[in-house]
Amino acid sequence: MAETKGKTTKKETSAKSVKASPVNAWLKYDEAGRAKIDAFCEGYKEFITVNKTERECAESIIRKAESLGYRELSSFKKLKAGDRVYCSMMGKAVALFVIGSKPLSEGMNILGAHIDSPRLDLKQKPLYEDIDGAFAYLDTHYYGGVKKYQWVTLPMAIHGVVIKKDGTKLTINIGEKPEDPVFGITDLLIHLSADQLQKKGANVVEGEDLNVTFASRPLTEEGKLKIKATALAILKEQYNIEADDFMSAELELVPAGAARDFGIDRSMIMGYGQDDRVCAYPSAEAIFGIKKSERTLVCLLVDKEEIGSVGATGMHSRFFENCIAEIADRLGQYSELTVRRALQNSYMLSSDVSAAFDPIYETAFERYNAAYFGRGLVFNKYTGSRGKYDSNDANPEYMAMLRRILDDAGVTFQTSELGKVDKGGGGTIAYIMGNYGMNVIDSGVAVLSMHAPWEITCKVDIYEAYLGYVAFLKGIN
Repeated sequence: MAETKGKTTKKETSAKSVKASPVNAWLKYDEAGRAKIDAFCEGYKEFITVNKTERECAESIIRKAESLGYRELSSFKKLKAGDRVYCSMMGKAVALFVIGSKPLSEGMNILGAHIDSPRLDLKQKPLYEDIDGAFAYLDTHYYGGVKKYQWVTLPMAIHGVVIKKDGTKLTINIGEKPEDPVFGITDLLIHLSADQLQKKGANVVEGEDLNVTFASRPLTEEGKLKIKATALAILKEQYNIEADDFMSAELELVPAGAARDFGIDRSMIMGYGQDDRVCAYPSAEAIFGIKKSERTLVCLLVDKEEIGSVGATGMHSRFFENCIAEIADRLGQYSELTVRRALQNSYMLSSDVSAAFDPIYETAFERYNAAYFGRGLVFNKYTGSRGKYDSNDANPEYMAMLRRILDDAGVTFQTSELGKVDKGGGGTIAYIMGNYGMNVIDSGVAVLSMHAPWEITCKVDIYEAYLGYVAFLKGIN
């Protein structure tokens, strides 16, 4: 326990009463404090229930931003301190800004996270009928790092967009309403699985076998591919989708259903896409609560992290750099040197998840450097794998600054590595931002069953992350 001044009743227990340590963060909250945690997490559960694609996340964040007075950057001819601005890239990445009173060249306080998650994407020619005419299928290509066997025998929904040749945009969401059909991938029955069960885990289900059962009833008319014809007729009638429209579609198969409380004590959340929306949501909520600042504040939510941060909407693109140039121009401060200085003088929390210690699989973890449920916001000084390859390795001076800020704010936090040395590893967007010379460190929430269709997080950790992000935004002036 941290030393506190004066007498403190149980009801008045301060967040400062618990240091970053093996102490469980739940212990510092009374009934009223736990109610705040539950309320915050109800908003989070709704967010990840409704928003299961990067497009949906970006649209939801922008809608809330606009309701709070944020305006799209192109609507400003000039900017001033206190303006609240957002930029969007292709509807799949978004940056939120609170313009500070200090010159942009002095740097920004940046919260960065990603809003894409592992899933199954439909191929451009996905719909086919099996040779014996029993089923119509949708062919998929998995996205991101997945254990393929985890994605069979699950009820799944289709989310995404179809763009018609005339530019009309159709928003698709099938499988979430109680009256909707759901979809899924079948598995071989246990009675005939002797050969299958001898395979290595990576090959129990092959990527090309992740075929979604889509229909089984033929049309009454004569002719071949009658079941495929049934599917196409329904798609045309109910959704105005024709076969060729799949070529200009972005459709994702995701687990169907709502995020739920997990555990008899309701202390945890099970839901899809918590990597990395469990960091994106509190990051956005943190900046939404701040109206003015000396330094410019940023919440940067990007796409494509799960496949290497590539493409126009990933962190390797010039999207964020271009936003800074445009903002500098509207502040009357633009020069190439200003943009470079703004980026180099910034501080960033690369907010991504960490692997929670799982006692069932304890041999994969190093106990003294693992992230634990209930111990708050997690800092990973470095990620990467085997000798820290492909890692951002944060400076200790920066970590010392963050320790001070979080201790002063009473935020519970911990440090972690992603499993034992040589067991594996992972990456985030941190090293990309580090290329600008700014101080960056990975921080986020511990997750059980990471990259599975249903991931598990701890409510108090989500709330401590939110408090930590607020403290970071306010604490560096």
